[in-house]
Amino acid sequence: MDLSPSPKAEQLLVQLKQFMAEHIYPNEKAYAEQVHNASNRWQAMPLMDELKAKAKAAGLWNLFIPEEHAELSPHGGLSFLDYAPLCEEMGRVLWSPEVFNCNAPDTGNMEVFMNYATDAQREQWLTPLLNGDIRSSYAMTEPQVASSDATNIELRIEKDGGEWVLNGRKWFITGAMNERTQIFIVMGKSDPENPSRHKQQTQVLVPKNTPGLNIIRPLTTLGYDDAPIGHAELVFDNVRVPLENVLLGEGRGFEIAQGRLAPGRMHHCMRLIGTAQRALELACKRAVSRTTFGRPLSKHQSVREEISRSFSEIEMARLLVLKTCKLIDEQGPMQTTDMIAATKTTVPLLVQTVIDRCMQMHGAGGLTEDYMMAEGFNYARWCRQADGPDQVHQMALGKQIIDRFAAE
Repeated sequence: MDLSPSPKAEQLLVQLKQFMAEHIYPNEKAYAEQVHNASNRWQAMPLMDELKAKAKAAGLWNLFIPEEHAELSPHGGLSFLDYAPLCEEMGRVLWSPEVFNCNAPDTGNMEVFMNYATDAQREQWLTPLLNGDIRSSYAMTEPQVASSDATNIELRIEKDGGEWVLNGRKWFITGAMNERTQIFIVMGKSDPENPSRHKQQTQVLVPKNTPGLNIIRPLTTLGYDDAPIGHAELVFDNVRVPLENVLLGEGRGFEIAQGRLAPGRMHHCMRLIGTAQRALELACKRAVSRTTFGRPLSKHQSVREEISRSFSEIEMARLLVLKTCKLIDEQGPMQTTDMIAATKTTVPLLVQTVIDRCMQMHGAGGLTEDYMMAEGFNYARWCRQADGPDQVHQMALGKQIIDRFAAE
């Protein structure tokens, strides 16, 4: 199996690495200071806008766009395999994907518009998202039910004349707090009596300024609010939108969710490889710059063993990601759910473990914002919940594997 990127992707990676070296790494401290000192932590940061303009000018914009939508991309679209090393590179600095318009949840939402929206919906929402003029949110998770089973979703979507009426509560809705977020893709239950549990759900488009859509509070993960994108709790109180705001059609919400979440899971894993790789590199620098018991950390056997183990695990995780990407390119995401589940349940936990070792080598400093590791650890940890918790994917994957081999 050839896991090499195309010449086009190789060239983009060279350009991306150069951009990161010239514009991202030197601005990490300045960006953190802007976020911390902002009077409104959910506003667009001036430095981010400056970097976006430079990324556009460099042709490093919307790199996530797949080949089947090549007409929307300045570079003609990329395969999953081609995008993986680019996404990994962006993952080395957790806020940098937004610089290239490649951040979650917008990439997944843009793909929803590409694949399921009408021409009018694409014109109204996809075009400004591709331009980076607005941001978006995907509202699926609910606090009162186990949302990992999408058929549990309780937010009600009911017809009333020429409108949909939404009532319910959502939480951990990424991007909802951001001042540039203008559109919510909302999944709810429109036909609870349908005998098919997978046809009870519908997804509709709700503009942020719609009366009755109330942002209750920002939420944190391990103390991080992830500003200026963040995650929020929302209440929909008799929210009304026109019937034409439906996506794909009534009763097709589960279908959209399945199509959206699979690529998103892979994008998170791609970024996490970059996060782990950078943590390992920092640990190696630390190992030669600090001395304990009369010799550098790098001379201690335990440190060398943990560096060795981390290197090997990152390489294994990277190969798993690349193999899965190759299979997605060849067969499509719906035919590779086993490999996507294996990747999704393996990479975040592995990266969390690697970063934990690297934090330990940095002593107390590893727990602070002086380094990227604490925030990276938080990212890896919440990825074990995002897009479905590990246990749900392991349960489904285990069934697939048993059925596959028990039948032989």
